[in-house]
Parts: sequence; C-alpha cells; structure tokens
Amino acid sequence: MAAEQMADGGDRTGRTPLPRPLDPIDRDILRMLQTDGRASIRSVAERVHVSRANAYARINRLIDDGVIRGFSARVNHERAGHGASAYITLKIVQNSWRTVREQLQALPGAAHIALVSGDFDVLLLVHTPDNRTLRELVLTKLQSIPEVLSTRTLLVFEETDLDPAPGPAAGPGVGPGAGTGAGAGAGPVAGPDTDPL
Repeated sequence: MAAEQMADGGDRTGRTPLPRPLDPIDRDILRMLQTDGRASIRSVAERVHVSRANAYARINRLIDDGVIRGFSARVNHERAGHGASAYITLKIVQNSWRTVREQLQALPGAAHIALVSGDFDVLLLVHTPDNRTLRELVLTKLQSIPEVLSTRTLLVFEETDLDPAPGPAAGPGVGPGAGTGAGAGAGPVAGPDTDPL
C-alpha cells in the first residue's frame, strides 16, 4: 500500500489511509515539538523515557504519516515589519475552492487559508506592513479573483499564540507564551470591503 500512496496522502483509489493511533508517548513527543521544534532527539528521548533510536523512529513515523507537517518559527509579525493583520472572509463561486486556494496561496502575506461552513466559504489570515498595503491586497488583488463574490475584512488589534497544554513530558518552566501585538493602532473596522479601509 505504501507504494500506492500519492503525494496528497491518498492512494490510487482516491481514499486517504486511516491514521495510525497515537499512544501517550507519541502525544508527549508532539507536545514537546510544538513547544520547541528545535529540541534534540536526545532531549526528546530523555523527557519521554525512551531510547534515542526509539524517539528518532517515532518522530520519523509521525512525519511519514503526515502528523508532523514541518517545523517553523513563531514570528512576532509586528516586529517583523508586518504591523497590520486581518482575517478576511470570502464568499466564492460554488465548486471553485481549488482554483481560489491556488490564487490565495500566491498572495503576499497570506498566512492561513481555510474552507469553512457558515455565512462565508473561506477564511483567510494575512499579515501586511500597513493598512494601505492591506487595503490594496483586499480591493485590488482579492476582489479581482473572478471566483470571489464578496469579502469582509476583520482587522486584528492584538493576537496571542497558544502553546500546547503542558503535559507530563513538558517539564517545568513550559507554559503559555506571551502574545504578540499586531495591527495596534489600526482604525475601526466595519462593513463589507466595498468601502476603503
């Protein structure tokens, strides 16, 4: 079956294989790596009380199974020169998700894209240097996508990244992180994006 798996996680029949169950050690490893993605194999092994070989094999299995999709840094967007952040809701033409997703992925500052249920179809998180750039992104780039029927912008005044809940493997001194401000000082937000920000 492994030979039949395709890049998108499915197999030749189009079905996605069922995920392997995670045991408590796998969950502890995930919690540790979410808190510190740069943790060494040795420190992971010591904290979950397994051999280095076992920790290495478990991490590789979690990666191969798609449970771990990658490792990244948590960025304070304001300090990185992106002081304006916004969630943008989009209504799109029915059955156009894949086309719209490709175009949204190419947008500068796009950080998260989700197909959702409810009053709108897509939720997009963007980080831009300032409100002028955000306005340009919404009114020029997003609204020029033919499959986008309407948008609504919600400015982020402040945000806090949540760390995973500390578990037995997390050890002392590991807990929720400090929040990062984004968009502080931005103006009021209301109404559809036919009005300038």
